[in-house]
Amino acid sequence: MRSYIIRRILMLIPVLIGISLCIFLIMQLIPGDVISGLLGIEENPELRAQYVIKFGLDQPLPKRYIDWITNVLKGDFGTSFRTDKEIFPEMMSRFKITFQLTIMAAMISWIIAIPLGIISALKRNTWVDAVVRFIALLGVSVPNFAFATLLILFLSLKFQYYPPVGYVGFFENAKVNLQIMILPAIVLGTIMSGSVMRMTRSSVLEVLRQDFIKTIRAKGASERVVIFVHALRNGLIPIITLIGMQIGGLLGGTVITEQIFSIPGLGQMVLTAINQRDYPVVQGCILFIAFIYVMVNLIVDILYTYVDPRITYK
Repeated sequence: MRSYIIRRILMLIPVLIGISLCIFLIMQLIPGDVISGLLGIEENPELRAQYVIKFGLDQPLPKRYIDWITNVLKGDFGTSFRTDKEIFPEMMSRFKITFQLTIMAAMISWIIAIPLGIISALKRNTWVDAVVRFIALLGVSVPNFAFATLLILFLSLKFQYYPPVGYVGFFENAKVNLQIMILPAIVLGTIMSGSVMRMTRSSVLEVLRQDFIKTIRAKGASERVVIFVHALRNGLIPIITLIGMQIGGLLGGTVITEQIFSIPGLGQMVLTAINQRDYPVVQGCILFIAFIYVMVNLIVDILYTYVDPRITYK
């Protein structure tokens, strides 16, 4: 296992270098100019030339890329063109917010999806199964921005409840923090639950059809043991894969949901940087997101060995 993990981590290097090169080149093709946005009506050739030199935009593209990726490998993501502040501390503070939102959304998704998926599998082709499948279809089909907007409208018009504006850290005021984060977490968790629900249903159904389940039942095992100890555990591999992909995507920043609820997470930081043509921020954030996504996939692969002892890595 240790050698497998080391190999996977070493494989990250060429992957991240390739991603960094793509990010760097794409950013150069984005229309617009950060200097024009910064200077506005005060722009003139002399002042513009000063900013070009300050940001290093007068250097050839290969040199700019090599300088940037070399600094990243040293842990230096550079400074923002807009704020002139270091990118990495700001990125980490934003990531903490996105991480909390992701964990809350994942927990809500699991609480909804896994029990309903199991019930749907056990009540196959009944009205219960039809209702659960309809709920899952809604979760897959409804965009998160539409559900978020409808939820805010429903709560405000029906109960005169309005989501809090601004952000307060969990350790500053846990109650206010949860009030701020619960609605976006419900939106993301509900949308996530549709796919997990369908995957849980199909995985449990597939396992229940296998011969060893009949043998376990014939030996007198209770239905609870059959479902939770044998059927669910043997069907967890595809469920874990799907959940890992969802969590990796959420950790990369839930841009639309964060914008709707004014959550200052990583997704909002990336979107703002793109709109402002803040190249170092966009490059650093997307490279960090790619690293997180790959690491989540590695954790998912390791979890396979704990769920199914037959899976081993050398």
